[in-house]
Amino acid sequence: MLIVHVHVHVIPECIEEFRTATLINARLSLLEPGVLGFEVLQQADDPAKFVFIEIYRDAAAAAAHKETPHYPVWRDTVAPMMAEPRFSVKFHRVFA
Repeated sequence: MLIVHVHVHVIPECIEEFRTATLINARLSLLEPGVLGFEVLQQADDPAKFVFIEIYRDAAAAAAHKETPHYPVWRDTVAPMMAEPRFSVKFHRVFA
């Protein structure tokens, strides 16, 4: 299992447009066979900051996610909405 936290800082004027595009991507991601979970969190004290919690069966499923038709649409749509480049941190589950 591979768990990825993706941190995104959005330009404040783009928050709603970003949310709309991201929710479409998240819903479609959950239909992928290797995706076990896909959460989108918005920071309570700074609504321009988001964290995605993406849970994949394995690294191959994470790579396959980036090859889906919907991922590049999301990536290219939201790129100009970001206040800074997004970054991710990868985790392996120790206990649940």
